Amino acid sequence: MKCLILAAGYSTRLYPLTENTAKQFLKIGNKYMVEHILDSIKHIEDIDEVIIISNNKFYKDFENWLENFKVSNNRFNKPIKLINNGTNSNEERLGAVGDMHFAISSQNIDEEVLIIGGDNLFETDLKNMIEIFKKNQAPVVAARDLGDPNKLANKFGTIEVDENNKIIDFEEKPAQPKSSLAATCIYLYTKEDIEELEKCIKENKKPDNTGDFLNHLVNKKTVYCYHFNEPWYDIGSHEELKEVQEKYS
Repeated sequence: MKCLILAAGYSTRLYPLTENTAKQFLKIGNKYMVEHILDSIKHIEDIDEVIIISNNKFYKDFENWLENFKVSNNRFNKPIKLINNGTNSNEERLGAVGDMHFAISSQNIDEEVLIIGGDNLFETDLKNMIEIFKKNQAPVVAARDLGDPNKLANKFGTIEVDENNKIIDFEEKPAQPKSSLAATCIYLYTKEDIEELEKCIKENKKPDNTGDFLNHLVNKKTVYCYHFNEPWYDIGSHEELKEVQEKYS
């Protein structure tokens, strides 16, 4: 299983902090954001390689970071590969689905993939998600119950599930959510699922959100939900960043 970390966005909502720094290199406590993600997956034996996709603007920064990380974090025992999507500005961005497709096709990935958004901090053990994935041999998305549907309005993808945790409905950032289950940017896909990426891109022109691909799959096959209650943060604004930094300080 490969783990793909999406880190090629330009995070314009966090300007000026991210104008000349990748969001993944903002400090949360005593670590960079990307290092928190790596800490959360280092114990998962199924993962044999981590691939981080960056843009061209910050690619050199990722190279410098990785060189230092390998020296200072020798307990992280999985190989890490960096790839460059070639873009230099927000206007050129490929979009999250485009980055997924670029990474999977350029690296000839033909196996199961765990995809994690590079701005998602989480404290749940993804081994539990992998168990659901293995049991059903079907795509799985991690979701956090925020308790109140109004907290998701215009902000998060919303999931509805049946009694077996199969997704029966998904909406991308609805104004009036029907559920309090927020879709995180944490997905597990089979190699058959990733073959659908190209179809999704053709059908949606230039899908920008990972939820676009999830919606594509939900309309074609059974997709499961891994529902967790541990803390999760999707860091997309100055307010969310401040909240997380205070928690981890």
